[in-house]
Amino acid sequence: MKVRYFAWMKRTVGVAEEEIDPPAEVRTVGDLVTWLRARSDGHAEALAEGAAFGAAVDKRTATFDVGIAGAREVAFFPPFTGG
Repeated sequence: MKVRYFAWMKRTVGVAEEEIDPPAEVRTVGDLVTWLRARSDGHAEALAEGAAFGAAVDKRTATFDVGIAGAREVAFFPPFTGG
């Protein structure tokens, strides 16, 4: 699956996107966040517990309890507002 990072998150992680193959026990967006935090200091900082960021699974906004089985892409992005 592809993981994409936007805005300051991609600078903090060090890449705009990466291909990953998480283990079977990573079943939800929240599980993925926890697993990704262990990949590097940049991941841990960008995806820190309590940090404000959102997620999307296959281009649809998702909460952290949404399943990722069969997903092609998960994206993480900081909060944004519209006008």
